[in-house]
Amino acid sequence: MTAAYTAGVSENATADPMVGRLLDGRYQIRSRIARGGMATVYLATDLRLERRVAVKVMHGHLADDAAFRERFIREARSAARLAHPNVVAVFDQGEDSDMAYLVMEYLPGITLRELLQEHQVLTTEQTFDIIEAVLAGLAAAHRAGIVHRDLKPENVLLADDGRIKIGDFGLARAVSANTATGAALLGTIAYLSPELVTRGVADTRSDIYAVGIMMYEMLTGEQPFKGEQPMQIAYQHAHDSVPPPSRLEPEVPAQLDELVLWATARDPASRPTDAGAMLDRLLQVERELSSPGPATGRQPTLVLPGGLVEPAESETQLITPAAQVRPEASATDAVAALATMTRGRQARGWWLLILVLVLAALAGGTGWYFGGGPGSQVTVPAVNGATLSSATSTAASAGFRVKSDEVYSSRVPAGSVVSSTPRQGTKAPKGSTVILHVSRGRQPITIPPLAGLSRAQAEKAIKDAGAAAGTVDEQFNPDVANGVVVSASQAEGDKADLTKGGGYLKGEKVDLVVSLGAIPDVTGKPEADAQAALQAVGLKWVEGKRDYSDDVPKGSVLSQAPQNQGPVRRGDTIVLDISLGPAPVPVPNVVGEAWDKAKKDLTDAGFTVSYPSTVGPIPVDQFAGAFKVTATNPAPGTMQPKGSTITVSLAANF
Repeated sequence: MTAAYTAGVSENATADPMVGRLLDGRYQIRSRIARGGMATVYLATDLRLERRVAVKVMHGHLADDAAFRERFIREARSAARLAHPNVVAVFDQGEDSDMAYLVMEYLPGITLRELLQEHQVLTTEQTFDIIEAVLAGLAAAHRAGIVHRDLKPENVLLADDGRIKIGDFGLARAVSANTATGAALLGTIAYLSPELVTRGVADTRSDIYAVGIMMYEMLTGEQPFKGEQPMQIAYQHAHDSVPPPSRLEPEVPAQLDELVLWATARDPASRPTDAGAMLDRLLQVERELSSPGPATGRQPTLVLPGGLVEPAESETQLITPAAQVRPEASATDAVAALATMTRGRQARGWWLLILVLVLAALAGGTGWYFGGGPGSQVTVPAVNGATLSSATSTAASAGFRVKSDEVYSSRVPAGSVVSSTPRQGTKAPKGSTVILHVSRGRQPITIPPLAGLSRAQAEKAIKDAGAAAGTVDEQFNPDVANGVVVSASQAEGDKADLTKGGGYLKGEKVDLVVSLGAIPDVTGKPEADAQAALQAVGLKWVEGKRDYSDDVPKGSVLSQAPQNQGPVRRGDTIVLDISLGPAPVPVPNVVGEAWDKAKKDLTDAGFTVSYPSTVGPIPVDQFAGAFKVTATNPAPGTMQPKGSTITVSLAANF
């Protein structure tokens, strides 16, 4: 999985506690990209270098397994040893709170699997381009003594800028380690070599087998072996030979048939020894297919008629009987016979001279035709990425006629050349026509309305429309339910609003804002309960001011507010103001007052009054006007909270 790491996620990423976390004080996790069997990949920002990276975090349930942890760390070491343009770069590796992680290059784009899902069958030229890059990166790994062991279209990344890279060395091991898998069979079943299925042992030739299966799938649109159960597919890998791709696609050249069958031979000894050997043969096949004439390169044999070749003369020459001089002949007869023989020999000499001249002329003409004339082979110059005018000038200077057409492209800017026919770097007859395929930019598409959809529904709608899901910003929103899209916008450029849908371009990314629901209302709750409620949704808290309140009990939340302006996200802080209870007021001076009036003054001031039920034998409540206040506790004028109790002493008022 890579940044382009675009594998599907099986669970709702909105519940992922890693999103928003600052890893190791350096990597700010933004969103989840993909989830695999060993780890989850996140899009993050390297705050130190201010760049986007892909962070691969090992699953927590595997962290305690020493074997899995060692395998995870081995990926970092294996990939870090490879510095090649066709291998995903590894920047960093470490641990944070017993959580192992790996920091890799982030490549916006798609995987080979997504390309196959969109186009199903690739052209011969596309297959050459992709497999050449895969073999180049794999050859670097093999030279470094590393076997990938999990090659598949999901691990081949096609970046938006045209780069092709191999990722996910999670199963990689050194060749010298006698790479047995142990009790479990690792790798994806559709690309496992027979020796991995039967003996659980892999080397460089096992990677070659996987490349051959990928080539078959690219050329035919399907895998060579199928079955309802994984073991059915594994059995076919172990006991059946891969058929030639041309059986399904008759247009596949014979040389590619042979290359696929060579790479997928059941006996490892019959395959290429490593990726470098297969790359050499791939380039040779590419040259053969781009050159006119028989692929074998054999030259026809020229057979000259026997009558046109004069035998070599020896010093002693026998004269035929008809030319011999009879003993009885005169000297005149002998001279005449010799003259006749001389004239015949001279005639044959002229014919031989003419034949030599004709053959020389033919050879010279042929050499001129194929060397410098119309039949000469010229290399199509590098034009990809150039402007149309520049590419036209370059191709014309090389001796080609030039035509152009327009195609949509997600990778090449409008007005620049996407590719050519024949492909750049191949040979074509001088004076032939080269077609330049010029980019029209990205293909226009229409994005449907996204507000109100769940995150999964919105991402599917974006993909179905031909665009790609960008970053997901999760925010608390009191008006939108948890997990529902609030808004959408263009990922790059002017950030145009796409919430209600609208025109867009194929392959462009769409950023989403997804609701986390409302911030919990903790007003009036005890401080500890309020803190627990905020923590449950991923929010932090800080105590604000403490103030008196007649309505909120002491120690409960008086009010709440976000610490910062703007949207509230997981990890943000909520300020909690805490109640001190009611404000204190002075105790009224009711000493000497009649009891009925004093009681009213104290209760009006907000106090609770405690007094004796009787004074002597006289009930106080029945004869309230007969008593007066002699003292209060607390004393008059002291500050006391409202609601507190004032104890009153009474005496008879007569």
